[in-house]
Amino acid sequence: MKKFFNPKFILQLLIVCGVTFGGLEAGLATNVTQALTLAVFSAVITTTLLFWERRVGVAFIGVALLVGCKAMTLRQMLTGTELDIILFLVGMMIIVGVLKDLGFLTWVIQVIISRNKMTGVSFTAILCVLSAVMASVVDEVSSIVVVLALVFQVCETLKLRPHPFVLIAVMATNIGSSATMLGNPVGIFIGNKAGFTFSQFLVGATPVAFAALVCTFLITLFWFRKDIHAMSEAMASHRKMGLSPTAKIPYKAGLVVLLTTVVVIAFHHQIEGLLGLEGAENHNAFLIMTPLVVAGILMILRPARARHYVENDVEWWTLLFFMLLFSISASLSTNGITGNLAKTLTQHVKGGPTGMIPFVVVISSLGSAFVDNIVFVAAFTPVVQELMKMSSEYSVLWWALLFGACYGGNITVVGSTANIVASGLLEKHGYHPVKFGDWIKIGALVGVVSGVVAWVMLLVMPVPKPVSAHDAEQPPPAQTSPAQH
Repeated sequence: MKKFFNPKFILQLLIVCGVTFGGLEAGLATNVTQALTLAVFSAVITTTLLFWERRVGVAFIGVALLVGCKAMTLRQMLTGTELDIILFLVGMMIIVGVLKDLGFLTWVIQVIISRNKMTGVSFTAILCVLSAVMASVVDEVSSIVVVLALVFQVCETLKLRPHPFVLIAVMATNIGSSATMLGNPVGIFIGNKAGFTFSQFLVGATPVAFAALVCTFLITLFWFRKDIHAMSEAMASHRKMGLSPTAKIPYKAGLVVLLTTVVVIAFHHQIEGLLGLEGAENHNAFLIMTPLVVAGILMILRPARARHYVENDVEWWTLLFFMLLFSISASLSTNGITGNLAKTLTQHVKGGPTGMIPFVVVISSLGSAFVDNIVFVAAFTPVVQELMKMSSEYSVLWWALLFGACYGGNITVVGSTANIVASGLLEKHGYHPVKFGDWIKIGALVGVVSGVVAWVMLLVMPVPKPVSAHDAEQPPPAQTSPAQH
C-alpha cells in the first residue's frame, strides 16, 4: 500500500489528470476516446520522467489499453511503430559494434593522445571537435563512451579531476548529434517523418551545429578556465614522459567500413533515383537499407561475432520502448488531438511560421531537459505535420524541433542518453557523479545560448524544405479544354 502513496506516484496522477482535464477544457480532446488517448500518452511521458525503469512496462499497458478501447486499431498500432527507423538504428548499432572490434575507435584515441605540444586549451578544442564529429557519424552513446575513455586516460595520468572535461564532452556530443541523421535517433526520426534527404539534412543542420559548437567551446573555455589552466601546467610537467604508451593499432578496415557507410548514405537520394525507388512508399528507402546491407555484409564476414553484435551491441530495451512510444504518439494524430493543437497554436501564436520558431525551440528544449528528447519529438511531430498541411512554410519548424530537442538535452543530467551514460561512467571509474546543481548551471547557459543561435540562424539562413513540400507547391498541370483543340 505504501507504493500507492509514493509522492512520485501522486505527482504522476495529478499530472495525468491535469493534462487530461486541461485538454478537455482547451478543446484538444472533445470526446472520451480523445481523453483516453491523452491520458495514456501523459502517463507514459510522466513514467519516463519519474519512474525511468518502469517505462517499457507502462508503454506495453498503454498500447494494449488504446487497442482494447478502440482508440486505435491493431494495424494502426503496427504502422505507428516506425519499423523503418528501428531497423536503421539496429543496422547502425551493429556497425558501431564492428568498429569497436576492428580497433578503429581505440586508434582515434591514440592519435589524439600522441600529439606533441598539447595544452589544456588545445585539448579542450580537440575534445569538442572529436565529440561533435564522432556523435555526427556514429550514435551519441558510442561517441561519448569513446571520448570519455580519452578523458579518463588523460585526467588519470595527469591526476586531474575529470568532471569539467566530462561535461565539455557531453555538451559537444549533444550539439554534434544534431548535425546529421546518423548522430541521434531524433535526427533520423525527423528526417524520415519530414521527408528530408541526407544531403538536405546536412545542409540545414550542420551550419547551425557548427555555430552552436563554437559558442559552446568559448563558454566552456571561460567556465572551466581554472581546470583548463591546471591541465596545461600538468601537461607541461608530463611532456617528456608522454601521456600514454603507444602501440600499432590496425585501423584501416574500420576506416573503410565507416567511410563506405557514410558515403553511400550521403548519396542515397541519387542511388534511389537510379534504382527507380521513387514515390511516397519508397521515400528514403536506400537511406534505411544501407546500414542493414553494410551490417549484413560485416556479419557474414565475421560469423563468429555476428550473434554477439545482435545480442549485445543492439540496445533492444531502448528500441522496444521507441516502438511503443511512436505507436502511442501516432494515436494522438489518428484521434485528431494534434490537429486540434495545431489549430490552437495558429490562433494564439502570432507571426506565422517565423513567430513559431522561438516557441518550438523553447518548448522542445524544456521538454528534452527533463524527458529523453525522442519522447518529446515523437509527441510534437504530428503537430508539425498538421501545420504543414496548412502551408509548406511551416517546414522550418522541423529544424526548430531538431535543434531545441538536441540542445535542450544539455540542460540537465537526464536530458539525453549521452548524459546518463556519462554519469554512469564517472561512477564506474570511482568518481562521484556531477551534482544536479553543478550540471544545470553550465547546462542551462549552453542550452540557452545554443538555442538562441539556432533561432537566429533559422531566421537569417535559408533552410531546405522536404521534397514533399516542393512537390505540394507545384501547381497541377493545366488541362486543355475541348475548345482549344
